[in-house]
This record gives sequence, structure tokens and C-alpha cells, in this order.
Amino acid sequence: MVIFDGRAILLDVEGTTSSISFVYDVLFEHAKTHVANFLIAHRDNADVVQHAVRITEAVGAPQTAEEIVADPTRAALAAVEMMNRDIKDTSLKALQGMIWKQGFESGDIVAHVYDDVPPALTRWRDAGVDVRIYSSGSIQAQQLFFGHTAAGDLNSCLQGNYDTTTGPKREQASYEKIAADIGVAPRQILFVSDVGEELDAARAAGMATALAIRPGNRPAGGKLEHQPIESFDEIVT
Repeated sequence: MVIFDGRAILLDVEGTTSSISFVYDVLFEHAKTHVANFLIAHRDNADVVQHAVRITEAVGAPQTAEEIVADPTRAALAAVEMMNRDIKDTSLKALQGMIWKQGFESGDIVAHVYDDVPPALTRWRDAGVDVRIYSSGSIQAQQLFFGHTAAGDLNSCLQGNYDTTTGPKREQASYEKIAADIGVAPRQILFVSDVGEELDAARAAGMATALAIRPGNRPAGGKLEHQPIESFDEIVT
């Protein structure tokens, strides 16, 4: 159990609010299946093309915008390669978010959240706790995710979202930036994640931490000890 009397709770997504299997077996597979057709359909969208350019650069097989517009096949394969390698790339995450937007809005995708998550988010919101998300997925993808869960739209329970544009999740400075943006001292924030290195970085920034223990999660790793919880019901505010 974690007794927390601070003012804000910062949550990871994968392995914390939602199962790892949903992210990889549903979201990633949807993006892999649809990325080629998406690039073809949006080859006249400059933002999409520039994300594709940066993806090809990231895998060491750079293409120009003109080459991608002419034939997006190699860019699509590069995106799939990065997803298979689970590379946390900002342009890839942005492209995934665009693809998932179509999937969520069409009803092809419904986001999984653990049963304890919706009542906890509602409880914390009603108690005046500032709840926010920090994920490697883009802010757009986060908002789509929490807007289309099996429990309905949960975005009203959230006060903000952060992604890797704020900084890497395993770096102390990222959590210092988030605390400054929220406007409270780091010690007034509880960060919950399933990844030990992320929790170590948050602790170094001065935040309280809790380790999410969910079915199917990998070993947490990291160097420090963090209070383990199997449900958000174990967080007492």
C-alpha cells in the first residue's frame, strides 16, 4: 500500500494502466498492418511525409520526401522494423498515433484498461488530485487511447499528458520538467510505472514512486527499491 498525501499522480500507460499484451498484440499489430496503406493515402500530407523521412533516417536507410511520395514501401518497412525492435522514436510514435486515430474513431480498436483504473481515476479527480499521463506514445495517441476505452471516455479524469517531446523517460531532467509544468514540487507528485529505470529517474528528481505489478509485466529492472502495487486501489490519497 502507498499512502500519498501529495497533489499530483503521474501514470505510465503500458504495463501500468493497460496490459503490455494489448499494446503489442493489438495497437502495434494494427499500426504494422495499416502503415503502408496509410502512407499511400496520405502522401500529400507534408507532416506525414516528414515523419516517414525521419523514420528512414533512424534505421540508416534515408530517403528523401520525393522518394517517399513516389513509393512509400521502404518507409513503411522501416516503420515496421522499428516497431518490431520497439524503438522509442518520436516520429514513429506520431505516425502510429495518426494510424490509431483512424482505428479508434472507426471502432476497430477499443482500448484496454485494468478494472481498477477507471474508478481510481474518478476517485482521484473527485478528490482534487491532478492526474496526468507520461508515456512514450504521442500525446495524441494517449488522448485517443483514454478517449476510447472499454470503460468509456476517461480523458475528463486527466489534467495533462506528456510524451518523449518532454524528454526520455529514463532521464531525471524529464521529471523535473514535468513537475515544473504541473507547478508543484516534485515531492508532491507520485509516479507509477512498471519500469525500474523510469522510477529511478523520477525518484532522482524528487518524486514519490510506486512500481506497478501487472500480469505479464517484464522484470522491472532499475537500481532502487520502489513500493510495489498490484492495483490502484492500493494507493491511498
